[in-house]
Amino acid sequence: MNRKNALDLLKKHVENENLIKHCIATAAIMKKVAEELREDATEWELIGILHDIDYEVVSGNMEKHGLVGAEILKENGADEYIVEVVRRHNHLLFGNYEKPVEVTLQAADSVSGLIIACALVKKGKLTEVTPKSVKKKFKEKSFAAGCDRERIREIEKIGIELPRFYEIAIKGLIEVKEELGLE
Repeated sequence: MNRKNALDLLKKHVENENLIKHCIATAAIMKKVAEELREDATEWELIGILHDIDYEVVSGNMEKHGLVGAEILKENGADEYIVEVVRRHNHLLFGNYEKPVEVTLQAADSVSGLIIACALVKKGKLTEVTPKSVKKKFKEKSFAAGCDRERIREIEKIGIELPRFYEIAIKGLIEVKEELGLE
């Protein structure tokens, strides 16, 4: 499966444009962290794209989220490694992640929204978002309140400090800024 196939499959199961953009954003961050860790960037990007493939199918039911996604991916011939990471990514069902790919997915899933919210404050200009500005907004609990700060902090478990993670994440998002409708 390549990026185009993954996006096509995602769009087959997800109609909400914001959710599609969220998956693209998470994927871009996953890819950059994989490069940093010398992991398989293509595989990690696919995981990011596909991690919420079932969210609309299960109507946000967190008892099924991830489990149904894994079934969709199996039925469509996805690699077993990707299937398993997607299956386990629902932190409400699983949690206590140790594998770098799982830790990164948790952190990328949450930090993507925080950074995009920072860009929106700057009139949609991702290129004006800095690690320092993300750090400042991270401390404001009411800003992008849905972004789980504890899940973002998880990245430190795999040896990446928060300022470096913000830098990596911003670079990844800038690479897909047009797909996200940002500058």
